[in-house]
Formats: sequence, structure tokens, C-alpha cells
Amino acid sequence: MKSASGTSRPLGVEFGLAASSAVGAVIFTNPLDVVKVRLQLQGELLKRGTYHKLYKNTLHAGYVILKNEGIRGLQSGLTPAFGFQIALNGIRIGSYKFSRTYGFTLNNEGQTDFLRTALVSGIAGCCGAVVGSPFYLVKIRMQSQAAKAIAVGHQHGYGSTSEAFRSLWREGGISGLYQRWYANVPRVFFGSSTQLTMFSLATDLLRPIQFFENHPMILTFFSALIGGSSLALMTQPLDVISVRLYNQATDNQGKALIYRNYFDALIKIFKTEGIFGLYKGLFPTWMRSAPHTVLCLCFYEQLERLYDGFTDR
Repeated sequence: MKSASGTSRPLGVEFGLAASSAVGAVIFTNPLDVVKVRLQLQGELLKRGTYHKLYKNTLHAGYVILKNEGIRGLQSGLTPAFGFQIALNGIRIGSYKFSRTYGFTLNNEGQTDFLRTALVSGIAGCCGAVVGSPFYLVKIRMQSQAAKAIAVGHQHGYGSTSEAFRSLWREGGISGLYQRWYANVPRVFFGSSTQLTMFSLATDLLRPIQFFENHPMILTFFSALIGGSSLALMTQPLDVISVRLYNQATDNQGKALIYRNYFDALIKIFKTEGIFGLYKGLFPTWMRSAPHTVLCLCFYEQLERLYDGFTDR
């Protein structure tokens, strides 16, 4: 593969750079992910106004978690989040970069082809989501676990990440680890398609401006900000559904106790909580998605330059 600098870069390196970038980004954005999950689980299947809000808004939720659980509470689920980011973004951003370099997602003028970029990004995202599903499952359950006074949603009571994986394995082996693997696929397909396609289109639109020609990192920053913001707006209802499905309790046979399937979750949430129930946690979703996208793609660009500089010696 040829990079912008002309340096040959193996496909595996692209995946490694993408995974490393995502791991670096999630260190900074995981606290907002915890806040988002707590807000999405608060008042589960209860009508608005019929329950006490432990978390009043994004800032209040962060304060309450910090007060009751400390920094470790705000970084709940960080270890499985690393695993999920390696699987998800290693595959999808690596595939996106690979496809763009080879021109698979470009038109005859060398600009972004909307449909092909959306399909490549979406399909690669789905593959990453399925591969990383056990990590996402544990991440959500660890992030939802809270001090008793501020607990929302089902509490699985895992003592650690390793205990969570062992418990899921005892519950059903591979099937236990991959239970409800489908729950994240719609969110990641539409989210990945939107995020990376909008990033590409924004880059194409802004690059001709002379200021951005001389400041490529700032170009990446603004294009990624547009892509990350678009992701949050597009996928919020799908994000709520995936969090509820992954976190719900199961019986001794591993059968879900609240939602039978994806559409059952959608119908139940909408019927009891209304449209606002599907948009719970929208602000922290944006606060997490936009910076995460910016950090991922800016880190990637820096790692790309470091790798090319090292191999060009």
C-alpha cells in the first residue's frame, strides 16, 4: 500500500495504527461513555415523571459518579473498552484507510464516492462490532455497575473484568460471550457509515481552502468533528437499544428477562418512555463521539507520519 508520502505500508500496519489510535482516544472519552450509559439506563421502562432522577443531566451525572465512586467509577469498563476499540476501529478504520488508498471509495475525480464509502465503512464496522461483541458486552455491564445509592439498570455484580468474562463463559461458553451479538450491529453500521463518509466529504470540501492546505492536522480536526457529530445524531436511538439489550438480566439458562429481541426492545422503550426514551443520553453521546472521532483520526495521522518517517530511514 502507498501512503500519501509514497511509503509502502502493509495492510496489517494500517490495522495496527487504527487500533492504537482508538486505544489512545478511549482513555480520554471513556468517562463520558460511563455517563452516557448511566443516563440511558435511568428510568428503564418507566414513564417520564414517575421515577426519581439520580442523574439530572450530564454534568450532574459526572459529579455524582465522581463523588460516590471516584475516578475509578468514571473509568469503569476501561479494560474491555480497549479490547472493543482494537476490534472495532482496527477493522473499520484500517479498512477505510486501505480502501481509500487503493481508490476503492473514490470516484474518477479522486473525490469521495458517497455510496462506496458508506458501504465499506458500514460493513467493516459491522465486522468489527461482531468480533468485539464480548468486549462490548462486558464494557456495558461494567460501566453500568454503580455504588448502591446511585445504581440504575440491572447490576450484574462483577468484581472485575476477568470475573465478568469467566462468568459469561460459565454461563454458556462461546454462546455466553456472544449473547446478543446482533444488538450493536445496526448502530455500528449506520454510525460507521455516517461518521467516516461525512469525515471524507468534509475533508474533500475543506482541503482546497489555502489555510487547510498548510495545516493538515487542523483539517483532520474539523473534518473529524463533523464526522463524530453526525455519528451521534444518527445513531442515538440505536445506541440506547444496544445498551439496554446488552445490560439486561438473564435467567439460569441465559434467556433474556426483559427484551426478547431488537424490535421488542424498540417497541417496549417507545411505548413506555416515548420518543425521549430513545434519545436519553444524547448530549453525552455527542460529547463522547465527537472528541473520540477527533482523537482517533488525529492520533492516526500522527502515528502514520511516525511510521512512515521510521521506515523511510
